[in-house]
Amino acid sequence: MKKIGIIMGSDSDLPVVEKAISTLEEFGVPYEAHIYSAHRTPEEAKRFAENARGNGFGAIIAAAGMAAHLAGAIAANTTLPVVGIPCKSSALDGVDALLSTVQMPSGIPVATVAINGGVNAALLCVQILAVEDEALAEKLQKKREDGAKAVLKKDAELQQK
Repeated sequence: MKKIGIIMGSDSDLPVVEKAISTLEEFGVPYEAHIYSAHRTPEEAKRFAENARGNGFGAIIAAAGMAAHLAGAIAANTTLPVVGIPCKSSALDGVDALLSTVQMPSGIPVATVAINGGVNAALLCVQILAVEDEALAEKLQKKREDGAKAVLKKDAELQQK
């Protein structure tokens, strides 16, 4: 199975990234996490992206706040799918990061999830891998079914009140 690369711009993004990590672990998807800044360590970020396919990665999650150029910098240096997580910072509640992540030029796509959307970033990567992995697709389907059952159970409890 291909692994997922997880790059965060700063260790302050770790609480969001930990949600992605736990989701990948839930599905048994291998991952590798690093802290590389688009601005402070651009060469390391570039090198990771350029070598990701050859190093066995199937997709990359890039989490960053504030200027949030990390996902774009990674995407510019690989043809693997890149999923950006805009992280909430004290400035502008993460809207700045959201806009920086989602506004990519034609030809360099970045899939963008919600602000602090670590779980959905991981699930999107699992879905990407599941295109070629039936067992993973079955796990995703079961998770969806379990989620639906949980909602219906809560509705039944509400109706009894």
